[in-house]
Amino acid sequence: MWGAPAEPADSYYEVRPECTDVPGTKFKIRPGKTLSVRKWKAAFSPDGQLDIGQTLGRIHRGGIHPTIRGEVWEFLLGCFDPRSTYEEREQLREERREQYEKWKIVCHEIFPVVGSGEFITAPVITEDAEAATPNSTEIVNDLISNGPLDKRIINWLLLLHQIGLDVKRTDRSLIFYEKQENLAKLWDILVVYAWIDTDVGYCQGMSDICSPMIILLKNEADAFWCFERLMRRLRGNFKCTESSVGVESQLSHLAMVTQVIDPKLHQHLETLGGGDYLFAVRMLMVLFRREFSFCDSLYLWEMMWALEYDPDLFYLYEEPTLSMEEAKMRSRSMRHYGKFERENMKIKSEEAPLPISVFLVASVLKDKSTKLLHEARGLDDVVKILNDITGSLDAKKACNEAIKLHKKYLKKGEAEAEESWVS
Repeated sequence: MWGAPAEPADSYYEVRPECTDVPGTKFKIRPGKTLSVRKWKAAFSPDGQLDIGQTLGRIHRGGIHPTIRGEVWEFLLGCFDPRSTYEEREQLREERREQYEKWKIVCHEIFPVVGSGEFITAPVITEDAEAATPNSTEIVNDLISNGPLDKRIINWLLLLHQIGLDVKRTDRSLIFYEKQENLAKLWDILVVYAWIDTDVGYCQGMSDICSPMIILLKNEADAFWCFERLMRRLRGNFKCTESSVGVESQLSHLAMVTQVIDPKLHQHLETLGGGDYLFAVRMLMVLFRREFSFCDSLYLWEMMWALEYDPDLFYLYEEPTLSMEEAKMRSRSMRHYGKFERENMKIKSEEAPLPISVFLVASVLKDKSTKLLHEARGLDDVVKILNDITGSLDAKKACNEAIKLHKKYLKKGEAEAEESWVS
């Protein structure tokens, strides 16, 4: 109700009382601004088709009520087509749950701890396919009893203890993760994902990306598919080779954007030896999870996804052979696209548009530009200044600044293109 007081959202994600050093939460549930249960239900037709255009602006203005956050995220991340019916979504959900269970059974047959309600933190196997510890001797001997192990199985087994170590460290301030079953659920999802995505497997930071899905979606398979859809956007950041880290392309884009919108700062960072922008890796890899409280990071993510929303995401994921042009023909109204995405659609370029996350980091650097220029005398100072922002950032302000910088960047790019064409 308009005029009603804002409600703190911390009670939905309770913190352990002894954890007194976690960042404070700024997000509040604001009647009339936050997407409520009532407004969400009202956006559906009788057969279940969603008019997502009704919700995107509200999510940007005030976020999503915690009680419906999980189901809204499924649409924002492209798990479902907003034009699908209740019946179609239920059928697809069941198919996906069955598929996840099949993958999980395969993983369980290789390594029985998967799906047992437990997880491991000690190495299982060596690169030479030998038992890494006495405790894993029996399992490894069983595996090799039928012949040499497949390289895919060895590579997967090598990841399991690292995933376990990261699971133990992920969101440990939350009461939710005091339960062993929730830690095991997070581990199970990450090891199944590592099994099916052989190019990426698992990298540190992915547990931070997956954790909110476990908390928001009670069904493990639903949480997995939400995570899998988000990884479609982010997997390039985690894809590493011997000579490069996937996130390097976004770092080079960040350097390019900063050079355009704040050339003095870019020059200063280059002088300090930070022209590769590696100090910003964490912000891009885990989407500001460490810079915000748990609750505020969820608010930031949903604002980002609402701004970037493309109603054809579902088809682009489900039908990889579909061209962007064919997908766009399915949508007729621009109001079904996010504000940031509408700006990108105006660009006449064959290159993929830059994600809003790059402009979010650029907005943080811009905000701290004066401090960085006057106080940073080395890269250690840059890192310290950026670490000091933890808990002090405002998610909505950061998103709004990112949109402004995006427009400024595009205008400068257009102006430079016109100048080069004239000359």
